Amino acid sequence: AWCCMLANPQNLDIASFLQSPKSSPFAIALQASKVMLVVPNRQESVYTRLWCAYEAYLAQEEGKTILIAHSSNLHQILAALRGMALAAIFG
Repeated sequence: AWCCMLANPQNLDIASFLQSPKSSPFAIALQASKVMLVVPNRQESVYTRLWCAYEAYLAQEEGKTILIAHSSNLHQILAALRGMALAAIFG
């Protein structure tokens, strides 16, 4: 499982990692996934950040299932997390 906010340094200059966004660590990990989980915050839409919008665009273009975390779809999110955990354990 890939967690962008934990894997990419959020407060450092990562420009050298992102010379080509399509070959960035996130884009490569997203290509191998089936599901993208978006976790919004209550302050501001995640899509006001260009990188978040680009990630969603890539997921949509690649036909990924995009889940947006909120209380009414908790069972879908837990099922996706179980699947990601099993894939991480068993490959």
